[in-house]
Order: sequence, then structure tokens, then C-alpha cells
Amino acid sequence: MNPRIVEVRKDILKKNDVAAAALRRRFDATGLIVTSLVSSPGAGKTAFLERTLSMARARHRVAALVGDLATECDAERLRRSGVPVRQITTGTVCHLDAEMIERTLGELTLADLDWLFIENVGNLVCPASWDLGQTSDVVLFAVTEGEDKPLKYPKMFRRSRYALITKVDLLPHLDFDIDRAIGYLRDVNPDIEVVLTSARSGQGLDAWYDILRQHVRRAAHRIEEPV
Repeated sequence: MNPRIVEVRKDILKKNDVAAAALRRRFDATGLIVTSLVSSPGAGKTAFLERTLSMARARHRVAALVGDLATECDAERLRRSGVPVRQITTGTVCHLDAEMIERTLGELTLADLDWLFIENVGNLVCPASWDLGQTSDVVLFAVTEGEDKPLKYPKMFRRSRYALITKVDLLPHLDFDIDRAIGYLRDVNPDIEVVLTSARSGQGLDAWYDILRQHVRRAAHRIEEPV
């Protein structure tokens, strides 16, 4: 690769890291939890987030940002959950960045929120390099994609705190080996927490919601601590 191109890319990523750090300070100051969801196209990310928002809104103040190259199809689906949803259309850009998040946050009042979910553009390559100021990363991959997804895209799985294996209701019809998939996940990231899920059947949603509630309790405790 041309050294000049490498240097320009480093400068762009450094600028993004500065913007992301400023966002993180804003989020931390209010106790806002920000969860970034990343997956390949078709892994069921939007369906899973719709179920998550519908569950979380019963007890928490939640909102979502959703990135896509074009159209507001995903945002329209997520709005059915009844929470504030803002679309970020990236055009030819295959990922969200911190400046996109910052611009869109002007449409929301952070003090009125407990939780912000960010659905990134559907791919496992570009989003892995761009910090958004999030509290945690969640990577999803479907049983229809193959067990070796973590080995093919290690950077995204390595930086993620949680891995959600989606569409497990289809397992009886596939040759997907769950134990092998989890083994590959552990090879890439020994500390990653794995949840088997199905947005259609509801499997794993209670376990996922328990994780969310633990985050809320920790955030509340952090804000209550004396400075």
C-alpha cells in the first residue's frame, strides 16, 4: 500500500478517536450506556434490535441510531418498538464514525435516556476500526453463515464484549456446529460472552435482557458514587 495512503488513513482514524473520546466523556457524565451492534448483512441484527428495544422500553428510557448505505427501511422497522430512532445514511461509506454519531445526537436529549443502541452498517470489516464512544461492542453472526466467521473476521470479534449467535431456531435444518462456533470464538477472544438467540422464537432474549440490566445497575452505581 502507498505510504501516503497509510499516513492519511492514520490521520483520519486519529481524528475519529479524538471525537469518540469526547463522546465517551459526554456519555459517562450522564451515565448513558451506549451499545454498538455489528454484523454481516442478513445476520438478523435489525430483528434482534427491534425485540431488544421492545423489551427495554418497559423499564428504561431507550433510543437507537441506525446506519445504512441507503433508505430508512431499518429505521422504520425499529420505530415499531415505540422508541426514538434516528437514521444515519452513509451513502458510499461502509461504516459509522464518531462525527456521524455526534451530528445525529443533536436530535436527542441525552439526559432523557438511559440507553442508546447503535446499529452499524452491515459488515464485519470497516466498523472494527472506528470507535464511536460506545460502552460496549456486540457482534452478531447467524447460524446460516458458518462456524468459521470469527476466524475470518477476528478484529471485530476480538474487540467485542458479547457475541450473539442468531437464528438458532433454524439449527434443526442446518449442519451448523454450535460447539465448533463457540470454540472459534474462544480462540479469537477468550473473554467474549456468548448468547444463543432467536428473534423469532425468543430464545436467549431473557439472558440478553439480564445482561442489559446488569449494565444499567453498574451505570447507576457509578453515577451515585461521590466524586
